[in-house]
Amino acid sequence: MNSALIQLLVLAGVAIFLILRLRNVLGTREGFEKPPLSMPGKSGARDQARKDFEVIEGGPDHDITDHVEAGSDAAEALTAMKRVDPAFNVKGFLEGARGAYEMILMAFEKGAIADIAPYLADDVRESFAEVIAERERQGLRIDANFVGVREVKLVDAKFDRATSEADVTVRFVGELTSVVRNADGEVVEGDPNEIKRQRDVWTFARVMGTDDPNWQLVATGQ
Repeated sequence: MNSALIQLLVLAGVAIFLILRLRNVLGTREGFEKPPLSMPGKSGARDQARKDFEVIEGGPDHDITDHVEAGSDAAEALTAMKRVDPAFNVKGFLEGARGAYEMILMAFEKGAIADIAPYLADDVRESFAEVIAERERQGLRIDANFVGVREVKLVDAKFDRATSEADVTVRFVGELTSVVRNADGEVVEGDPNEIKRQRDVWTFARVMGTDDPNWQLVATGQ
């Protein structure tokens, strides 16, 4: 066996030894791995850079277009709201609206109007109070338990540039159990074991750019 062949075999043995050592230290690659980075000058890198640039320089705002049609009046209104109040975002608003829906709905069911008064416009508060007062006159009370929200969807948005007042309309589909009891505690309507679906369309309003971040419920419907 000549010296060149011996040298080649020695190098091959060293290479196998190093590979085995690396596998013991690093493990084998399985499952998800990050894709290789595009090299500078490749068309894929240029295309991605162009897309990123377009988004930064006035491309679609997915926080808006994920909820309303691009170019619609609602989209223009939401864009104007963001210009006046950069802290505003649609996703965060809808998350807050979900929580407000449960809080306001359950306070109304239980007759606890004082707990939610700051979040209601005057006419909505008066309307709620009248219904609750009529219930009390009849000696009725409602036992309700909130189960959850199946849907929260932005329906419309409007913005008054002169006053900076924003109106956002949201459709909710909630689930709850609810029964009406008389003065003796007897159930006169509903089933405590039946989950009913509640559909509401509510409009919230706020003057954008002010120190008060709270929205008020200004209109209700179905």
